[in-house]
Amino acid sequence: MGKNFKFPLFVVAMLMLSLFLSACNAKTEGESSSKGDAKGGDSDVIKIGVMAPTTGASAAEGKDMVNGAELAEKHINDAGGIDGKKLKLVIQDDACDPQQAVTAANKLIQEKVSIVVGTYCSSAALPASGTFNKAGMPAILVGANSPQLPQQGYNNLFLINSMVFDQGKEVAEYFKKKDIKKIALVHDNSDYARDLADITKELHEKNGGKVVAFEAINPEEKDFGALATKLKTLNPDATYFTGFYNSGGLLVKQFKQKGVSGLFVAGDGNPAEPFMDIAGKENAEGVIFSQTVTLQYVDTPEAKAFLEEYKSTYKSNPLTFGHLQYDGIRLAADVIKRAKSATDHKAIIQAIKDTKDFPAFGETYSFKEDGTKDNGKYILIKIKDGSIVLEDK
Repeated sequence: MGKNFKFPLFVVAMLMLSLFLSACNAKTEGESSSKGDAKGGDSDVIKIGVMAPTTGASAAEGKDMVNGAELAEKHINDAGGIDGKKLKLVIQDDACDPQQAVTAANKLIQEKVSIVVGTYCSSAALPASGTFNKAGMPAILVGANSPQLPQQGYNNLFLINSMVFDQGKEVAEYFKKKDIKKIALVHDNSDYARDLADITKELHEKNGGKVVAFEAINPEEKDFGALATKLKTLNPDATYFTGFYNSGGLLVKQFKQKGVSGLFVAGDGNPAEPFMDIAGKENAEGVIFSQTVTLQYVDTPEAKAFLEEYKSTYKSNPLTFGHLQYDGIRLAADVIKRAKSATDHKAIIQAIKDTKDFPAFGETYSFKEDGTKDNGKYILIKIKDGSIVLEDK
């Protein structure tokens, strides 16, 4: 999927190299993504598994994650490889589907990858995590962040996305500061979306607010007119949609057509650009998004170089999790190096546990005892005049 760069390679190489050298002096190298015959670290390549939804309703986010992984593979390999061995990605599509996720997980285990990095939907990550745990496979989860994941007590799972609670808290605090009292919560019955709606409800009510509607939609549906009519009669100050962008874009479009009152706020399953594509710019105007670290607002030379290279290579802007997948692959390469083995899964798991302040875009990675990230962080962004800007909190 890579294309020729259209700017000086030397500049990007130097910027990216500073990230790799700062990460425990991890030097890394790679080949094109494929399903090679190499087994873990037994040959001249080290295989890292990537699991993402490259088909289905969340394919745009899955493609973004694969793009980030491929850029990491290239940069790691260009920087010298993992102790002289090249990195090769093994990519499996989970389609955000529980059954397909288990199939994908089993394929990665059969491929004898050293570690798995990925997963976007918690509904896919949850069943796959049991498969990975049974096999003792270390897994760095990039997008999935349901509290049910750490609650399983698995010692091989590590989450680099901030948690659902962090997101719900950010939104509830925003509602409190803006004196937004009456809210409607809409989810799609997926594990992540339902968890986020539940947590936001609890925190908003604790802050003295009122939840006037708590609704579930079927994400396969296209007509949400009945829901829009119901919410219009309830006159909410804001609606928080915790599902995914395919439904979110349609919801805000139909809400505006029906005249539903108040702000429309969307969770981090709604990358702003594809959301706008579905909703239409005029309908997306004023929508607020709760997002994890957003690359466009990371003011470092490395972030700017990544953005420029991503745009040049893939002819589009990165979405929500492409840069997190990139950092997840970098972390995986680093822990393999520190574990001094690409095949000893226990040593790799321990190396992840021992990680302290691994440098990533706009943040660092350290892990709590339950495998969650030590310093959860969310921001709010807004569509204003057709552009994406930080929301004033």
